[in-house]
Amino acid sequence: MIVTTTNTVQGRKIIEYKGIVFGEVITGIKFYKNFAAELTNFFGGRLFSNEGELVEARKKALIELARQADLLGANAVVGVSLDYEVLGKKRNMFLVTASGTAVLVE
Repeated sequence: MIVTTTNTVQGRKIIEYKGIVFGEVITGIKFYKNFAAELTNFFGGRLFSNEGELVEARKKALIELARQADLLGANAVVGVSLDYEVLGKKRNMFLVTASGTAVLVE
């Protein structure tokens, strides 16, 4: 499955548009990571534990996006966009949404 942020696939012709597809993942941040994040916010620095959670959520969202496209009979997804949100009363969850257009290319 080709997944790209561009609106075309270089060297390939889009022969059919299958529809808009999404991959959405919500992941929680564990208590110890929240505690570490609060300390890092206070003292400064990068939040490596949260970055890891975000990277994994993004990978899972893209995998789900490709799975949804495959179910429609597509072999590529073009115009992929990623959106990130922090959710929850304590802001302890990430929502990652990947969206794009499922297409069939030659």
